[in-house]
Amino acid sequence: MADVNMINASDAALKVLEDWGVKHLYGLPGGSFDSTMNAIHNRKDTIKYIQVRHEEVGALAAAADAKLTGKIAVTFGSAGPGAVHLLNGLYDAKHDHVPVLAIVAQVPTSRMNIDFFQAMDEEPMFSDVAVWNRIAMTAKSVPGMIDEAIRQAYKHSGVSVVTIPKDFGWTPIPDNFVSNAENHVDPIYPDPDPKAIDEAVELIKNAKAPMVYFGIGAKKAGAELKAVAEKFKMPLVSSVLAKGVVEDEYENYLGSTGRVAPKPGVEIGFGTDLILWVGNDVPFSIFLFNRRAKVIQIDIDNEKLGKRHKIEVPILADAKKALAAIAAKGDELQPTPFYKAALADRKNWRDWQDSFKSNTDVPVRPEPIFDLINKDASDKAVYAIDVGNVNINFMRLIDLKTTQKWTTSGQYATMGYGIPAAIAAKTSYPDRDVYSLSGEGGFAMTVEDILTQVKYQQHIINVVFSNETLGFIEAEQRDDSKQPLSGVDLIDTDWATVGKGMGAKGYTVRTVDDMKNALADAKNVKGPVVIDVKLTHEMPLTTEHLDIDPNFTDPEKVKAFVEKYQAQDLKPFGYFMKEAQK
Repeated sequence: MADVNMINASDAALKVLEDWGVKHLYGLPGGSFDSTMNAIHNRKDTIKYIQVRHEEVGALAAAADAKLTGKIAVTFGSAGPGAVHLLNGLYDAKHDHVPVLAIVAQVPTSRMNIDFFQAMDEEPMFSDVAVWNRIAMTAKSVPGMIDEAIRQAYKHSGVSVVTIPKDFGWTPIPDNFVSNAENHVDPIYPDPDPKAIDEAVELIKNAKAPMVYFGIGAKKAGAELKAVAEKFKMPLVSSVLAKGVVEDEYENYLGSTGRVAPKPGVEIGFGTDLILWVGNDVPFSIFLFNRRAKVIQIDIDNEKLGKRHKIEVPILADAKKALAAIAAKGDELQPTPFYKAALADRKNWRDWQDSFKSNTDVPVRPEPIFDLINKDASDKAVYAIDVGNVNINFMRLIDLKTTQKWTTSGQYATMGYGIPAAIAAKTSYPDRDVYSLSGEGGFAMTVEDILTQVKYQQHIINVVFSNETLGFIEAEQRDDSKQPLSGVDLIDTDWATVGKGMGAKGYTVRTVDDMKNALADAKNVKGPVVIDVKLTHEMPLTTEHLDIDPNFTDPEKVKAFVEKYQAQDLKPFGYFMKEAQK
C-alpha cells in the first residue's frame, strides 16, 4: 500500500476551512488552544488570523461577517473563560440566523474530567446556542467534524460548535480527507402556487388600504417589491434589518416600523386593511398592525406562515418569485386615499427631519451630524451599528443606498456590536469605507478592540455619540414604565483621548463645523479614527407614544408632545387621510 502523507489534526481542520472559502478567522489564543494556534501559524499564507482583544469581540465580528457576506464565518476560544466569552456573539448569530462556526479548545484528554485548570464540561454550555455541537473523540475525526459543522451551520442558518482537546490538535493523522465544499449548492425554493397568487391579487384589488411589510427574507427582491408597490399602489414598510433592500429615497418606501422607526411606517400599520407580509419574522410585529387586517404571507419556511398574525393566503415560495408572479397579474390600480396619505405623511416627516440639518445648537443635534455622514460616505460604504438610540438615528437619518451595506445586532440587540462589526466589515471589504456608529454605552463595552483596528491599520471611522446617558433605556424608564431614572447616568468621558492612547487618531466634536473638519481630516488617516460627538441629551421623537393627533389624544398632551420634540410642522396620518379624501 502506498505511503500516506500525515498532517496534524488542527492543520487538517484549517484545510477544510480553506476548502469552504474561509479567508480569515477571529480569536484570542489560550494555552489549551496552542495546537490550533500552531496550525494557524503553519497556514498563515492561506488563511488570515485576526487577533482580537476579547473573545466576545471575535464572536461578534464573526456574526457580523456572516451577516454582511452571507458566508460561513469562524471564531475561536480557549478552554474555560475563552469559551464562555464567545457566547454573547454566538447568541447574536443564532438570533439573526447566520452561519457561524466556533472552534473551542479543551484541555488535553488526559486532563479532562479530573477538575483540572480551566477544565469544564463545555458541551452543555453551547447546547442552546448551537444547531450542531460536538466534541472530538479522536484526532482523526477532527477534519470531518469541521466539515459537518459547516454543512449544518449553512443548513440551519445558525451556529455550529466543534470542541477540540489540545492533544488532538497536534496528533498526526492521514492527510487524505476530502471536504464536501464542492458539493454545497444553494437550496432551490418552491415556485408559488398559481392559485394562491390569484387569491392574493384578488385580495389586493378589493382592499381599500393595502400595504407591503417586508423583511430580510426579501433581500434579493428589491426590484420586485417596487414593481408590486407601483402597480397596486401599496406603500412599502420594512423590518429594521431590511433597511436597504430598497433605497431610503424611494418614494413608496416609508421606512421600518416599531420603536426605532420613522413616524410614517409606524402610523400606517394601524390604518391598513391588507398586509402583503414578505419574508418577515419580527417578534414585535404582533403589536404594530391592525389586528383585523387581512394578511397574505410569503415565506420559504412553512413554520413561519401564520406565526405572527392570522393569515388568509399562505404562499410557500421564494420572495423574488412570488412577488414577480403577483406583479405580473391583474391590472394596474389607481391610487387610494390611503396610498396618497401614506406618501404625503412620508414627505411631511422627511421635510421635518430635513429642517434640522442646518441646526447649529450646542450640544449638537443628530440631524446635522448624520447629514454630514451621509455626504461623507461613498456609494459602497459599510455601516456597523451598535445598539441603543444610535439605532433610532441610523434608521431615520441615514439614507441608505442599495449599493451600501450595514449590520446591527437585530433580534438579540447586544450592546458593544459596533466596533467588532466594523472590524469584520473592513476585513471582508478592505476597499470599502467603513463606519462604526455607537452610543457611549455600547462603545465602552468593546472599546479595547480599537487596538485590533490599530494593529491591522484598518481605516475605520468610529463615531461615538456621547450624552452621558444610556438613552434608549432612559426613554423606556421615562415613557414606558414611568419610573424614576435608575442606573442610566454615565460619566463624561474623553473618548478622543482614549482613542489616541490606543494609537488611533482622535477628534472631539462639539459643533457641526468640528464634525466637518474631523471627517475631512479623517480621509488622510491610514488607520482608525475615533470621533467623539458630544450630543444633545434630548431624546429622539418617540413613535411608541405618538401623542400628535388631537382627534384621539388630549389636546394638552398633544401640545406638550409637540413642544418637547419641536414637532410643530408634523401632521398626524389622519390629517393626510382627510386631505386625500377631499
